[in-house]
Amino acid sequence: MSPAMIKMWISIAGMALMFLAIITIYLSRYKLNGVFRIITAIVAYLFMIVAGLTLLIVFFT
Repeated sequence: MSPAMIKMWISIAGMALMFLAIITIYLSRYKLNGVFRIITAIVAYLFMIVAGLTLLIVFFT
């Protein structure tokens, strides 16, 4: 596989992580209570950080 195709798949994975972060943030704010709310919020923000770093690395390479 060419380097451009690898970058494409990595950026698609980053966008998928952003989508998962949006869904989990929505769940943690409006649908869940207690401990599950905290856990899903932490997971959502980890998804967002990893996706942001991934897309930033792909953008600058």
